Amino acid sequence: MDTFLTEKLRAASASQLPGEVGEALHGLLFAGGKRLRPSLCVLGWYAAGGQKEMGPVLHAAASLEMFHTFALIHDDVADRSATRRGRPTIHRVLADLHRSGRSPAQADHLGTSTAILIGDLALAWSDELFPTARLTPAQLAATLPVVESMRTEVMYGQYLDVVAAGRPTSDMERAMAIVHYKTAKYSVERPLHIGAALAGADAHAHAALSAFALPVGEAFQLRDDLLGVFGTLEATGKSCMEDLRDGKHTVLLAHALRRADDVQRKVLERLVGDPVLDEDGAARIRDILIATGARDSVEHMIASRRERALRSLDRASFPAPATDALRQIAYATTNRAA
Repeated sequence: MDTFLTEKLRAASASQLPGEVGEALHGLLFAGGKRLRPSLCVLGWYAAGGQKEMGPVLHAAASLEMFHTFALIHDDVADRSATRRGRPTIHRVLADLHRSGRSPAQADHLGTSTAILIGDLALAWSDELFPTARLTPAQLAATLPVVESMRTEVMYGQYLDVVAAGRPTSDMERAMAIVHYKTAKYSVERPLHIGAALAGADAHAHAALSAFALPVGEAFQLRDDLLGVFGTLEATGKSCMEDLRDGKHTVLLAHALRRADDVQRKVLERLVGDPVLDEDGAARIRDILIATGARDSVEHMIASRRERALRSLDRASFPAPATDALRQIAYATTNRAA
């Protein structure tokens, strides 16, 4: 990724194009992050018996991380997020960069507009990275349908998430649909499938990877939902107020609304989704999430899904190093502390 972006910056400079575009992408890509999707892509390749030259799978993994960068930038715009990975989001950075001589509203609109364009560029560059893998015709035929499915699924998941925001309900089925498409398939299952497809995996291997991926992916998002309310900026890189102010329709809130008494329900309906929610209001919401047992229920869901994923590895016939690495990822993604 570094080599690819360095070349893009060099080409932009030679053509007298704005250097801040590539610099903004480089800053976000190398500001941290878990690198979960590219790591799983490589592990899918190993799990399916990949042993030859790793160049193709590494390039495919880099393409996944670039695609994820596109998704993060657009997600931050949609959520009006102020921080990402402990740093100002790209739309904030660009608004500040071009604030001179503009009103605050004009600068903020410019930041949003240019961030969308940079996100679009990251999407285009993820497409450029993928062909550099020099895939064989068989690899291309096996992999492209998975990549296309992944992209479609995450867009539907994001759509469900955005439409449901601001009016969370006790609808558990809808909350789980968001978890399934936004994270479980996009962040875990499809990256594993892409790597496995590059290694020539059969249907049995894909099914075994899904048996691990879907419960881990669900547990991963459920942990994110908890951290989005009970976490800290230092631990997550994002404010723990954003999900509450946006009124994200999460399993956590669905549990609380199902169990709340009339007084608790009225408090949740009044405060969740309030764009100017303060710390006192957030504390009241957290107290209700604890008192109704919603937080404990989500912790139980996380633990049960992690155990189901780990049991699936006992039944799979993956190489031992790949199995060990998948176990580590199962624990790392679901045990993150606030």
